[in-house]
Amino acid sequence: MYFIRPTRSVSHLEHVLSALPSVQMIDVEDIPLYEQNIIAIADVQDFLKYRWRLPTIVLAFEHEGSALAEAWQVGALAGWVWHKLPEHPIVALEKIDAQYKRNQDSRDLPSAAVLQKKLLPDPIQISNYAIDAFFKPSTYLSGDWYDYWKISDKEIIFYLADVSGHGVTSSLLTSWMAAFHGRSKTPKELIKKLNKMLVQENIEKHITMITGILNFETHTLRWSSAGHYPPAILFNPNEEPIILNTSSFPLGLTEDLDVEEFECNLAKDARFIVCSDGALESYDGGLNEQFQQLILHLKNHTFTPPQHVADDIAILNICRLK
Repeated sequence: MYFIRPTRSVSHLEHVLSALPSVQMIDVEDIPLYEQNIIAIADVQDFLKYRWRLPTIVLAFEHEGSALAEAWQVGALAGWVWHKLPEHPIVALEKIDAQYKRNQDSRDLPSAAVLQKKLLPDPIQISNYAIDAFFKPSTYLSGDWYDYWKISDKEIIFYLADVSGHGVTSSLLTSWMAAFHGRSKTPKELIKKLNKMLVQENIEKHITMITGILNFETHTLRWSSAGHYPPAILFNPNEEPIILNTSSFPLGLTEDLDVEEFECNLAKDARFIVCSDGALESYDGGLNEQFQQLILHLKNHTFTPPQHVADDIAILNICRLK
């Protein structure tokens, strides 16, 4: 931490410096040369006069209450009295520093959310097909994710994943998946590769996902699930929806992950839809009732998420055009 040398005479300066032996003394004119995110301690009158950008704890005399109030209004982190430091000033500094860093993390979240969304795949043009996606984080960052990419001139691979929990760690794993799936060529390869990396890193998170390959010449779709709920749904025109149930473990629980591949054909105007479990929270009732309502609204193209969601929502819709 920095201590900015007062420009006025302060009789208690040596006492304060002896109580804070680890701080680095700097002069006002040199402030631009130093790291701007490190906490500084400074005289309140200097802070009000020079208005630097360093996060600052101000020191004032007892009769300077109005100056302290003004300093707080313009962004001072805390205010101390020159001859009445906290009983344990180093501990107090550590607490202020920790709170400041937490606040900085919160301020960074909107920018982090923008960066995360930039990692989502760009729209892709496929003859006779449309791929639509819906993405709505419950907070700034999402633990739900989807991706797709071409693996040949007639095939694409895709996945939708849901990381357990919420917060920064879950969202970082979505970025990790986007960066390290290695452009896998089959659903089984993708699941095995991500599972191996997750187990080896010993991260206390698990990931559910559905991944598949679409051949847009034969209209065959091969897919696998790693413990994902709700299951994928196949909507064929003028037919009842088909629930594509599977039984498997999520990623990150065991190295010996048994992965099955399934296959279906997409008729004209058919839709293959995968959702994260946050989509269920749009509806009331138990899990089964919520799922049935979700199916109904997806079938009728009437799915509308609530304005405020308690869980992240991601939906991937692969539709064969007429």
